Amino acid sequence: NEDTLVANCLAAAAQGDISAYFDLGVAFSTGSHGAECDFIEAHKWFNLAAVSGHEEAQLCRAEISDEMTAREIAEAQRRARQWLSQSARRAA
Repeated sequence: NEDTLVANCLAAAAQGDISAYFDLGVAFSTGSHGAECDFIEAHKWFNLAAVSGHEEAQLCRAEISDEMTAREIAEAQRRARQWLSQSARRAA
């Protein structure tokens, strides 16, 4: 079921799964697997995957950045920092 893919990826992302970060970026950038098309969310997930060393995520992040405003990119970066902060608290 497409709706469960995003939920499963979110659960895996909460465990630090880099592939899940990338898959969420794809889902949000294409509006697939039950996710709404949302470049801010896509950028956030691609950014999280990219900083974790996922090379394809770096390319995808750059591609969607071309379609975004500076304000949207800043919001995506804020959300990525917030995710990392919350993940660190969950791990502690």
